[in-house]
Amino acid sequence: MPTLTPARIGSGSTRYSTVAVILHWMIALGILTLIVMGLVMDHIHLDTMRVFQLYQLHKSIGITVMFLIALRIGWRLTHSAPALPADMPPLEKKGAHLAHLALYGLQVLLPLSGWAMVSVSMLGIPTVLFGAVPWPDLPVLSTLPDKAPVEAALKVVHHWASWGLLGLIILHVAAALRHQFVLHDHVLRQMLPSFGTSSTARQKGETP
Repeated sequence: MPTLTPARIGSGSTRYSTVAVILHWMIALGILTLIVMGLVMDHIHLDTMRVFQLYQLHKSIGITVMFLIALRIGWRLTHSAPALPADMPPLEKKGAHLAHLALYGLQVLLPLSGWAMVSVSMLGIPTVLFGAVPWPDLPVLSTLPDKAPVEAALKVVHHWASWGLLGLIILHVAAALRHQFVLHDHVLRQMLPSFGTSSTARQKGETP
Protein backbone atom coordinates (compact mmCIF):
# COMPACT_ATOMS: atom_id res chain seq x y z
CA MET A 1 0.00 0.00 0.00
CA PRO A 2 1.45 3.36 -0.98
CA THR A 3 2.43 5.93 1.58
CA LEU A 4 1.50 9.51 1.01
CA THR A 5 3.73 12.51 1.19
CA PRO A 6 7.45 13.10 0.82
CA ALA A 7 9.90 15.26 2.69
CA ARG A 8 12.57 16.65 0.39
CA ILE A 9 16.17 15.63 0.89
CA GLY A 10 19.09 17.91 0.29
CA SER A 11 20.62 15.48 -2.21
CA GLY A 12 17.60 15.90 -4.49
CA SER A 13 15.96 12.53 -3.74
CA THR A 14 12.89 12.13 -1.55
CA ARG A 15 11.35 10.10 1.25
CA TYR A 16 7.95 10.12 2.83
CA SER A 17 7.22 12.27 5.85
CA THR A 18 6.51 11.04 9.37
CA VAL A 19 2.77 11.66 8.93
CA ALA A 20 2.71 9.64 5.73
CA VAL A 21 4.66 6.75 7.23
CA ILE A 22 2.43 6.62 10.32
CA LEU A 23 -0.75 6.62 8.22
CA HIS A 24 0.65 3.97 5.91
CA TRP A 25 1.57 1.50 8.63
CA MET A 26 -1.51 2.13 10.80
CA ILE A 27 -3.78 1.46 7.82
CA ALA A 28 -1.73 -1.57 6.79
CA LEU A 29 -1.96 -3.04 10.29
CA GLY A 30 -5.68 -2.32 10.48
CA ILE A 31 -6.43 -3.87 7.08
CA LEU A 32 -4.41 -7.01 7.76
CA THR A 33 -6.14 -7.39 11.13
CA LEU A 34 -9.54 -7.06 9.45
CA ILE A 35 -8.64 -9.63 6.79
CA VAL A 36 -7.52 -12.15 9.42
CA MET A 37 -10.68 -11.54 11.45
CA GLY A 38 -12.81 -11.98 8.33
CA LEU A 39 -11.15 -15.30 7.53
CA VAL A 40 -11.65 -16.48 11.11
CA MET A 41 -15.34 -15.51 11.11
CA ASP A 42 -15.95 -17.18 7.73
CA HIS A 43 -13.96 -20.39 8.11
CA ILE A 44 -13.61 -21.26 11.80
CA HIS A 45 -16.54 -22.57 13.81
CA LEU A 46 -17.00 -20.43 16.92
CA ASP A 47 -19.76 -20.12 19.48
CA THR A 48 -22.43 -17.51 18.83
CA MET A 49 -21.24 -15.04 21.47
CA ARG A 50 -17.65 -15.16 20.20
CA VAL A 51 -18.84 -14.53 16.63
CA PHE A 52 -20.90 -11.57 17.83
CA GLN A 53 -17.90 -10.10 19.66
CA LEU A 54 -15.67 -10.55 16.60
CA TYR A 55 -18.22 -8.90 14.31
CA GLN A 56 -18.52 -5.93 16.66
CA LEU A 57 -14.74 -5.57 16.87
CA HIS A 58 -14.46 -6.02 13.10
CA LYS A 59 -16.91 -3.16 12.58
CA SER A 60 -15.11 -0.96 15.11
CA ILE A 61 -11.72 -1.45 13.50
CA GLY A 62 -13.23 -1.07 10.03
CA ILE A 63 -14.76 2.32 10.84
CA THR A 64 -11.48 3.44 12.40
CA VAL A 65 -9.57 2.40 9.29
CA MET A 66 -12.13 4.25 7.16
CA PHE A 67 -11.29 7.49 8.99
CA LEU A 68 -7.56 6.85 8.59
CA ILE A 69 -8.03 6.25 4.87
CA ALA A 70 -9.94 9.52 4.55
CA LEU A 71 -7.05 11.32 6.26
CA ARG A 72 -4.59 9.54 4.03
CA ILE A 73 -6.40 10.52 0.83
CA GLY A 74 -6.70 14.13 2.00
CA TRP A 75 -2.99 14.19 2.79
CA ARG A 76 -2.10 12.58 -0.53
CA LEU A 77 -4.16 15.11 -2.49
CA THR A 78 -2.28 17.99 -0.89
CA HIS A 79 1.23 16.51 -0.85
CA SER A 80 3.13 15.11 -3.82
CA ALA A 81 4.61 11.63 -3.69
CA PRO A 82 8.27 10.82 -4.38
CA ALA A 83 9.03 10.11 -8.02
CA LEU A 84 9.61 6.54 -9.11
CA PRO A 85 13.20 5.62 -10.07
CA ALA A 86 14.24 7.35 -13.29
CA ASP A 87 15.40 4.10 -14.88
CA MET A 88 12.11 2.33 -14.23
CA PRO A 89 10.49 1.29 -17.57
CA PRO A 90 7.44 3.42 -18.56
CA LEU A 91 5.15 0.39 -18.71
CA GLU A 92 6.20 -0.62 -15.20
CA LYS A 93 5.56 2.91 -13.94
CA LYS A 94 2.09 2.82 -15.49
CA GLY A 95 1.39 -0.51 -13.83
CA ALA A 96 2.56 0.83 -10.45
CA HIS A 97 0.27 3.86 -10.73
CA LEU A 98 -2.70 1.68 -11.70
CA ALA A 99 -2.02 -0.71 -8.81
CA HIS A 100 -1.87 2.22 -6.38
CA LEU A 101 -5.17 3.59 -7.70
CA ALA A 102 -6.74 0.15 -7.30
CA LEU A 103 -5.43 -0.04 -3.72
CA TYR A 104 -6.96 3.34 -2.90
CA GLY A 105 -10.22 2.36 -4.57
CA LEU A 106 -10.57 -0.90 -2.67
CA GLN A 107 -9.56 0.76 0.61
CA VAL A 108 -12.53 3.10 0.10
CA LEU A 109 -14.94 0.46 -1.18
CA LEU A 110 -14.39 -2.07 1.60
CA PRO A 111 -15.32 0.02 4.67
CA LEU A 112 -18.18 1.70 2.81
CA SER A 113 -19.60 -1.62 1.63
CA GLY A 114 -19.22 -3.02 5.15
CA TRP A 115 -21.01 -0.03 6.64
CA ALA A 116 -23.75 -0.34 4.01
CA MET A 117 -24.06 -4.08 4.70
CA VAL A 118 -24.51 -3.45 8.43
CA SER A 119 -27.04 -0.68 7.71
CA VAL A 120 -29.22 -2.96 5.59
CA SER A 121 -28.79 -6.07 7.75
CA MET A 122 -31.95 -8.03 8.46
CA LEU A 123 -30.73 -8.54 12.03
CA GLY A 124 -30.65 -4.82 12.77
CA ILE A 125 -27.90 -5.14 15.41
CA PRO A 126 -26.66 -1.67 16.50
CA THR A 127 -23.01 -0.80 15.92
CA VAL A 128 -21.20 0.43 19.04
CA LEU A 129 -17.57 1.28 18.32
CA PHE A 130 -15.30 -0.50 20.80
CA GLY A 131 -18.33 -0.96 23.06
CA ALA A 132 -18.50 2.78 23.82
CA VAL A 133 -19.50 4.97 20.84
CA PRO A 134 -22.85 4.39 19.05
CA TRP A 135 -22.43 4.45 15.27
CA PRO A 136 -25.40 5.25 12.98
CA ASP A 137 -26.59 3.25 10.00
CA LEU A 138 -26.42 4.81 6.57
CA PRO A 139 -29.64 6.69 5.73
CA VAL A 140 -32.08 5.16 3.24
CA LEU A 141 -30.51 1.69 3.51
CA SER A 142 -31.69 1.20 7.06
CA THR A 143 -35.30 1.96 6.05
CA LEU A 144 -35.57 -0.14 2.86
CA PRO A 145 -38.75 -2.24 2.77
CA ASP A 146 -36.97 -5.25 1.23
CA LYS A 147 -33.47 -5.47 2.65
CA ALA A 148 -32.61 -9.11 1.91
CA PRO A 149 -31.51 -8.81 -1.76
CA VAL A 150 -29.55 -5.64 -1.07
CA GLU A 151 -27.79 -7.24 1.89
CA ALA A 152 -26.94 -10.31 -0.21
CA ALA A 153 -25.48 -8.16 -3.01
CA LEU A 154 -23.40 -6.13 -0.56
CA LYS A 155 -22.04 -9.31 1.02
CA VAL A 156 -20.82 -10.44 -2.40
CA VAL A 157 -19.19 -7.05 -3.06
CA HIS A 158 -17.52 -6.98 0.37
CA HIS A 159 -16.33 -10.58 0.06
CA TRP A 160 -14.70 -10.24 -3.35
CA ALA A 161 -13.34 -6.76 -2.64
CA SER A 162 -11.58 -8.26 0.39
CA TRP A 163 -9.95 -10.95 -1.73
CA GLY A 164 -9.04 -8.38 -4.36
CA LEU A 165 -7.39 -6.16 -1.77
CA LEU A 166 -5.48 -9.11 -0.31
CA GLY A 167 -4.20 -9.96 -3.78
CA LEU A 168 -3.07 -6.38 -4.38
CA ILE A 169 -1.36 -6.27 -0.99
CA ILE A 170 0.61 -9.42 -1.85
CA LEU A 171 1.55 -7.90 -5.21
CA HIS A 172 2.54 -4.63 -3.52
CA VAL A 173 4.73 -6.37 -0.96
CA ALA A 174 6.37 -8.48 -3.66
CA ALA A 175 7.11 -5.35 -5.71
CA ALA A 176 8.60 -3.58 -2.69
CA LEU A 177 10.85 -6.56 -1.91
CA ARG A 178 11.92 -6.70 -5.56
CA HIS A 179 12.95 -3.04 -5.43
CA GLN A 180 14.93 -3.70 -2.25
CA PHE A 181 16.65 -7.01 -2.96
CA VAL A 182 16.74 -7.26 -6.77
CA LEU A 183 16.85 -3.70 -8.10
CA HIS A 184 18.63 -2.30 -5.00
CA ASP A 185 16.96 1.11 -5.21
CA HIS A 186 15.43 3.41 -2.56
CA VAL A 187 11.71 2.64 -3.10
CA LEU A 188 11.20 0.49 0.02
CA ARG A 189 13.48 2.57 2.25
CA GLN A 190 11.58 5.78 1.54
CA MET A 191 8.47 4.38 3.22
CA LEU A 192 10.18 2.90 6.27
CA PRO A 193 10.26 4.73 9.64
CA SER A 194 13.09 7.24 9.96
CA PHE A 195 14.79 5.39 12.83
CA GLY A 196 16.10 3.07 10.14
CA THR A 197 17.89 5.93 8.38
CA SER A 198 21.66 5.54 8.34
CA SER A 199 24.01 8.13 9.76
CA THR A 200 25.36 8.75 6.26
CA ALA A 201 21.87 9.54 5.01
CA ARG A 202 21.25 11.89 7.94
CA GLN A 203 24.44 13.74 7.14
CA LYS A 204 23.11 14.27 3.63
CA GLY A 205 20.08 15.98 5.06
CA GLU A 206 17.35 13.33 5.09
CA THR A 207 14.34 14.19 7.21
CA PRO A 208 11.41 12.00 8.21
